[in-house]
Amino acid sequence: MRYKVKDWTWVYDNGANIPKSENWPGVWVEPARQAREHLAAAGRAHLDLAYGDAERERFDLFLPNAKPQGLVVFVHGGFWMNLDKSFWSHLSAGPLGHNYAFAVPSYTLAPQARIAEITRAIGKAVSAAAERVEGPIRLIGHSAGGHLVTRMISATTPLAPAISNRIEKTVSISGIHDLRPMIRTKRNETLAIDAAEAASESPALLEPLANTRLVCWAGERETSEFLRQNALLANIWIGLGAETEVVIEPDRHHFNVIDGLADPTHPLTQALLD
Repeated sequence: MRYKVKDWTWVYDNGANIPKSENWPGVWVEPARQAREHLAAAGRAHLDLAYGDAERERFDLFLPNAKPQGLVVFVHGGFWMNLDKSFWSHLSAGPLGHNYAFAVPSYTLAPQARIAEITRAIGKAVSAAAERVEGPIRLIGHSAGGHLVTRMISATTPLAPAISNRIEKTVSISGIHDLRPMIRTKRNETLAIDAAEAASESPALLEPLANTRLVCWAGERETSEFLRQNALLANIWIGLGAETEVVIEPDRHHFNVIDGLADPTHPLTQALLD
């Protein structure tokens, strides 16, 4: 079967490919607010912690009832251009249910920051959260966040060995692992990715760190490009010595594929924490 992409913007346009897409990101706002309010009332929320000097270099940290047995860091998507940490607080419920602390950072968005700068910012965020919580680290990111968490476990990671050596597992949900196709999309008017940055910032073009364990997770109803990107990194990195797995969750699209993280018993949460 022949296959050629004629409209790169369209195959990365989730809004055009998901029924009632106008409901997102709004449907996340109230559950996230309620989760923050509940955890803050219980003294288990530390909000707007600084990890850098920039206005958006802040993270929220949510703690379980007992001493954490480790740390989960969730990195949000939005094509490196949109959203912030406030939309995802409710996703802490899954990791908290397994006694893991949950950190979620904001970061400076494009065009104010290039992707390479965002990568370095996430490195600072992971390091700052890791200073507050002992034990193993699990990384999980969605869409552009999937790119960013897999950059943390690439050979050119901005993390110091003392931090990267604590990372036990990474889950990239609908991650963008090869940035070169993004150059052909309309979003690149904002992102300004060039060939050099695509080469240096694409996890699929880099080697994984030693002992990498990676799950690439996507929804069955993703666009063809998100499904391809999901399988791509796992297929390349297994050949470079990493332990990888590809999961396609039935009847999920690019937006609701993250919902399982809010449930301690959901396979997504279990895949992250096993």
